[in-house]
Amino acid sequence: QVQLVESGGGLVQARGSLRLSCAASGSIFRFNTMSWYRQAPGNQRELVASINSRGSTNYADSAKGRFTISRDNAKNTVYLQMNSLKPEDTAVYFCMVESLGGMRYWGKGTLVTVSS
Repeated sequence: QVQLVESGGGLVQARGSLRLSCAASGSIFRFNTMSWYRQAPGNQRELVASINSRGSTNYADSAKGRFTISRDNAKNTVYLQMNSLKPEDTAVYFCMVESLGGMRYWGKGTLVTVSS
């Protein structure tokens, strides 16, 4: 099993920055893709950014140029640096990791609120 602990969410003013972290622990020590999703009230969960084991990244159009995903394999941790935040970025942000066998594990989420 894998446990994911997200941190770094909170309240920030528009144009501010936040850095989210997600640390994985448990019986699996290597992961393929590590991702951040978000879900705003009344909306479906959507992919924000992902990074694979080789470091290749993928971003939603809404995140390009403002957000940066990175990972520390030694710590089994994935980060999301969010700059130039907008009120529409307000959502619960979820970490998702995929094992080498294709199993997906989700964190419980961390709330990001951007005030105008």
